Parts: sequence; C-alpha cells; structure tokens
Amino acid sequence: MQDNPPDIAAAVQRLVTFFEKLQPGDLSALGQLYASQASFKDPFNEVQGLAAIQHIFADMFEVLDQPHFVVTTQLVQGHQCFLLWDFRFRFKRHQPEVWQNIRGCTHLDLDAQGLVISHRDYWDAAEELYEKLPVIGSLMRWLKRRARAA
Repeated sequence: MQDNPPDIAAAVQRLVTFFEKLQPGDLSALGQLYASQASFKDPFNEVQGLAAIQHIFADMFEVLDQPHFVVTTQLVQGHQCFLLWDFRFRFKRHQPEVWQNIRGCTHLDLDAQGLVISHRDYWDAAEELYEKLPVIGSLMRWLKRRARAA
C-alpha cells in the first residue's frame, strides 16, 4: 500500500475545509487549490482552466440558495483522492422552502504541489435532481417504474 505524501494529505484537508465553508466571496481563492489548467467534470459540465471552474461555482450560487457541501468520507492514496459528500441546497424558484440533498463523490488528482489537476464529480442526476422537479420528475419516476417492470 502506498503511503500518502504529507503535503498531499494536508492539501486534501484544505480542500475539504474550503468546500465545506464555501461562500461566493471565496471563489477567487480557488487558484490556491487548483492548477491553472485543471479540468472539471460533473453530470452537467466539462471544462478546463481555473476561470471556467470558478464560473461553475459562481453559477451554483446564482441558481441555488445556501448551497453547501458536507464531506462524509475521505480516501487518499498517493496523489489521488475520493471524497464522499452530501450537497445541501434549496432551489431559488421551485419550492424554495424545501431543502434538497444530493449524495455523490468526487475524484481528485493532485500534482506534486498539492494542487488539483483533475476534479470529477459523480452523482446520479436522474435520481438526485430530475425526480424532484415538477413535470420532468413525473416522467423520470414513470420511466424508473417501467424499467423495473421490464
């Protein structure tokens, strides 16, 4: 089993703390955590470069009310890391009084300086998001029932 370089373990802890406390004014600090040409991918986005990554998180704050992450598990091996998390938020337009929760995980690849060079989020957009929306949610639940019956 490969030992985790101490600087990588510390870098992962800085990332966890950053994301659990993330506010709109913190986005300029992403350059202290991500390499300038880092890549980011999730079910809706695939971008490269720090400015594009900052834009994704800025858009999150525009669309959602009080979005925040709670990291529940960290697995670090060498320069690779998996984070399991809950993402809590409220929609600003659809049922703004109802808290939503998405469970997912992130795979991070860090360089020798502890900067993120690759960030990929994995979560089920159909179950965790689409099923909670009016109209499309009804369709998604119907499709799920049909798939189970087949």
